[in-house]
Amino acid sequence: MADINLFPLFLSLRVAVTATLLAIVIGIPLAYLLGKSNGKIADFFDSVLTLPIVLPPTVLGYYLLVLLGRQSAVGQFLENQFDMTIVFTPTGATIAALVVSIPFLIKSARSAFAGIDPSLIKAARVLGRSELSIFFSIYLPLAWRGIAAGITLAFARALGDFGATLMVAGSIPNETMTMPIAIYDALLAGNRELANILVLIMTSVSIIVLYILNRLEKKATESR
Repeated sequence: MADINLFPLFLSLRVAVTATLLAIVIGIPLAYLLGKSNGKIADFFDSVLTLPIVLPPTVLGYYLLVLLGRQSAVGQFLENQFDMTIVFTPTGATIAALVVSIPFLIKSARSAFAGIDPSLIKAARVLGRSELSIFFSIYLPLAWRGIAAGITLAFARALGDFGATLMVAGSIPNETMTMPIAIYDALLAGNRELANILVLIMTSVSIIVLYILNRLEKKATESR
């Protein structure tokens, strides 16, 4: 029986949860702003923000290394001012997971925001409601299904990321090795038994998590 180290699983879950929470905080406001705009500039920024969907993960990882590496301006600033490094750390894994997952939330949420009847927004403004009040009382309640779908997709993408995470965080055992990387390392080492077990665990956890998220979304729908 192969010796199973569950650290990669717990790290993958931690990275995915953190990246998803950051995607919610960053992605929903961006999707809201993009959803209100239909011009060429908005479409351009939407294309840039959703570029990680089509770019190879290794290319994204390379860009992140150039941007956040110790030789970059950002990397040197963080190291000199806060004694902090991004690459080859769990923080780097989280940032990589965020970059590859946030486009799914932005795309889904923007479509949901754009689909809201403009007359409802106009009526709320006529009644003197502030934009912040309109956002929380109209936009979010009417677009929550699209947002929930985007959150689910973002979490699933963050949980299963391999290429960008490997480029930015590496595969340091018990430090930055996530579950997909652990599977890859097991295959490289010729340990097919361990690889099969890790694949089974990863698949089972992914199904359970997605099932729970779908059930929560369904219960929320039924309660309305």
